Amino acid sequence: MQLFKKKPKEYRATSLSELTWQRFKKEKEGMISLAFIVLVILIAILGYLITPDSTPHCNHQQLEIALQSPGFSVDMLQEKQGRDIPKVGFFRKMLTGQPAIYHTIPISKYKEAPDSIHAQLFGQSDWVTYAKADLADEPVIHKKFVLGTDRYGRDVLSQLMMGTRVSLAVGFLSIFIALVIGITVGAIAGYYRGKVDDVLMFIINVVWSIPTLLLVIAISFALGKGFWQIFIAIGLTMWVDIARVVRGQVMSLREQDFVESGKALGYSNLRIIFKHILPNITGTVIVISASNFSSAILTEAGLSFLGLGVQPPMPSWGMMMKENYAYIVLDKAYLAIVPGIAIMLLVLSFMLIGNALRNAMDVRS
Repeated sequence: MQLFKKKPKEYRATSLSELTWQRFKKEKEGMISLAFIVLVILIAILGYLITPDSTPHCNHQQLEIALQSPGFSVDMLQEKQGRDIPKVGFFRKMLTGQPAIYHTIPISKYKEAPDSIHAQLFGQSDWVTYAKADLADEPVIHKKFVLGTDRYGRDVLSQLMMGTRVSLAVGFLSIFIALVIGITVGAIAGYYRGKVDDVLMFIINVVWSIPTLLLVIAISFALGKGFWQIFIAIGLTMWVDIARVVRGQVMSLREQDFVESGKALGYSNLRIIFKHILPNITGTVIVISASNFSSAILTEAGLSFLGLGVQPPMPSWGMMMKENYAYIVLDKAYLAIVPGIAIMLLVLSFMLIGNALRNAMDVRS
């Protein structure tokens, strides 16, 4: 008879964090969502190093090839610019892009001569002669636009890839602002209670009663349109959810024995709150942050669609939908549908991760 049974695999973790990770890995939807989010983060970090159009804001416009379908390819004649464009370093290119070194001209056909190139411009029947001295060392290149071009002739795939930076930046920074305000207000209200709780809850309820989108629009008008203003506007409207949850958790934990022990040892209230109570509600805060992250992405897309978010030429998924929504009833509906699908997938991924984290951290299961 076996006296000591082997512990089940799921309970072999040496710490609560390892046990949570083991349980999280069993959530297939959560792991798929995590892999997708990691891929999006890598795209956002590498940025212009991997985009087909590496010019700043992926804003290389060529009206000759506007509104071309996905998979479109064309030959480009590389003509020297009137001034020298220096090449930027690795990290600067990754962050801000590389200005176009050559002026590219779409062509349909070309014939090469010893000292010149005869090219037929794209969409035209005329032939134009270019001296090789005015062209790059590699005068003709072949470019393919996987997702086609928009009405300005810009590469849609590059715009879509760089839009990840705006969505993720808005999510991270606005949630950071919301966490700082929400945790501080909720913890103080839940711990001190009494008149302090009454005043803070009155402020929370007032902010809570105002529709989020209207409040964001009002703050955007006050701060102005721009990239950084949108972070503050969204962060200042999302902290109430976190504050209410933190307040409820702190009110239950302040009655525990370890809080009374801290008071008996002479610890200050702030030390008890931030070093002993808040670490015990980290799991709850992480779950609600994942949910609010998706809400921040949707809010930014909505504001950009209304023209109150990031401003052109900075690429944004909401801005792409705004510029191309009129093509939904035409044969170029994918110009608005593709960024919409990107928003949907990213929001869905954060929602699924939030659900998976909630299941993994549920001690009752």
